[in-house]
Amino acid sequence: MASIRDRLNNLARDYAIAWSSGEPEAVAEFYAPDGQITINRGEPLQGRPAIAEMAKGFYAEFPDLEVRCDMMRWAGNHAIFVWTLEGHHSQTGNHVVTRGWEEWELTPDFKVQTSLGWFDADDYQRQIDGA
Repeated sequence: MASIRDRLNNLARDYAIAWSSGEPEAVAEFYAPDGQITINRGEPLQGRPAIAEMAKGFYAEFPDLEVRCDMMRWAGNHAIFVWTLEGHHSQTGNHVVTRGWEEWELTPDFKVQTSLGWFDADDYQRQIDGA
């Protein structure tokens, strides 16, 4: 049986792979059925269908989206997934590289119950606009 460290490192790796897959449902499957994500203090998105729709929006903006796991830290059922997002914006064609993190509360079976996501939205928009 894999150690908790291995399971969480695999979770982080596989979550980044899911984000890079272009398949919204693959991202949503990492969440508990009633799981939720809140990005930059926005409105919480709850449930796998809402999370899949959010991922679908990112894929529409970045058809070549790639997410990399830069670091994973955890304490009990709380984890931090540090990531880099990279891709070309579908409308402007501009290459965008942004970094951020998600703070997770995990279920006993290693699904994300809640995620608080953070990234620099102003820098993200500047790169999209080419400014």
